Amino acid sequence: MPQATGRADATRAVVFSPLDGAGRAELVAQRLTDAIVAGVLRDGERLPSESELARSLGVAVVTAREALVALRDKGLVHTKRGRDGGSFVTHDRDATTRMVDERVRSLSRIELRDLSLHYAAIAGMAAEIAADRASEDDLASLIEVDARADLATPGGARRAVSRFQLEIAAVSQSPRLVHEELRLQAEAGPLLWLCLREQDSRDRSRTARLEVIQAIRDVQPERARRATTDHIASAVEWLIDEKVRLEQAAAEQAAVAPAAAGQPEGARP
Repeated sequence: MPQATGRADATRAVVFSPLDGAGRAELVAQRLTDAIVAGVLRDGERLPSESELARSLGVAVVTAREALVALRDKGLVHTKRGRDGGSFVTHDRDATTRMVDERVRSLSRIELRDLSLHYAAIAGMAAEIAADRASEDDLASLIEVDARADLATPGGARRAVSRFQLEIAAVSQSPRLVHEELRLQAEAGPLLWLCLREQDSRDRSRTARLEVIQAIRDVQPERARRATTDHIASAVEWLIDEKVRLEQAAAEQAAVAPAAAGQPEGARP
């Protein structure tokens, strides 16, 4: 079985795979934004040229150009001219945190739950099938992915979840499940695993992995599926609570601003 790094490379490949439906600059920009926020595209990394990006995503060159302009406006990439020029990822942690928070606020609770239900259906089915089909080598590979997980940082914990879920999909021996897992990681992962900002959530993510590994070792498909879907359900409940906190903070800030604007200059703190 390919190593976990191969799965990570496959995740990167999905970032530059053709878009579903009409290719709009907003969709291109959102996909690249999600990949940068999730850490799939790293700080300082050189992006494909406009023509290469357009060809891989199946969009017009002008669409790719507009998307890169939008990313530059957000401060997520910068462009250099000359022989060694191009567009390079600029990962400003504070800026990306603000953008993710804004996206969480923009989505309704129904949309967040629907996204998680779709992801849980795919990941849960993959875990169920994997528990029925896994070989000893497959089990050893899953154990290695868990052992190499870095839970000290949110980025390390997100990569661990991503690699483990992708490995599970590969063990299921279903190319369609692997492809859908990759697609959903690109679409849902940056939001769904925001809970990994907190150490308690990172610890729970490892507990969930160990539960899935044990279920696969014991050939208990239903247990593997339930451990996977429970993990995702916990993550989306945290996300919805975070949305409430963000909305409350925004409302409080909006209420304070007019009052501060109405104070005499000398009376302001």
